[in-house]
Amino acid sequence: MPKALQPRPGGQHRRLAPVRRGALPREIVAELRRVARVGKAESAIAYLERGVELLERGDPRAGAREAAKAKEVAPRSAAVREVLGLALYEQKRWQEALSEMQAYRRMSGRPDQNHIIADCYRALGRPERAVPLAEEALSSRGVPVAAKAEAVIVAASALADMGRFGQALGLLRRVRTRDDVARPEVIRVWYVTANVLERAGRTQDAVREFHKILRHDPSAYDVAERLAQLS
Repeated sequence: MPKALQPRPGGQHRRLAPVRRGALPREIVAELRRVARVGKAESAIAYLERGVELLERGDPRAGAREAAKAKEVAPRSAAVREVLGLALYEQKRWQEALSEMQAYRRMSGRPDQNHIIADCYRALGRPERAVPLAEEALSSRGVPVAAKAEAVIVAASALADMGRFGQALGLLRRVRTRDDVARPEVIRVWYVTANVLERAGRTQDAVREFHKILRHDPSAYDVAERLAQLS
């Protein structure tokens, strides 16, 4: 979750809260005032606020345009590069998104968007690059649990793409889950685990994993359809 975007209470991954004028976190405003070109700090703040709002409204194209304007006046802002990267990612502009998210990673020193970087690599046909990014996210204290899970999901899917099903399942097992607790990221881990098991030919194990999801959320993804196909 980008630092410039505030999560809804109990919200899911990449759901963003509306941003009002002056609603950027103080540390982001302070960063923009510090790194923006001389006399351009207020413009950078306004552009980034509009970019965030448009991204939240489901218009990443317009959000990217506003974030790009912010980049013009504050190119050394990690927050600006993060929001621009996410807006490009939502448009599936993988190479451009990768460039911006790598810039965010360098500037901020934070691996909390490694899952986005990893997914860009996977989309660009370089799945092997996803695994080290997941390892870094897993070992970093400052990365939220949901972001760790997302990084693992991307890396495990990349391993499965390469036919390395055992390694994919081993990586997924490193996300600690409990059968009686089903947060959104946990259900995603279970779903990807079931998918990898099915791809590995372990149909009965996949069925058990899908049933685990079904007990918590009968409407999750296409679980009911997948179970019908496997039964």
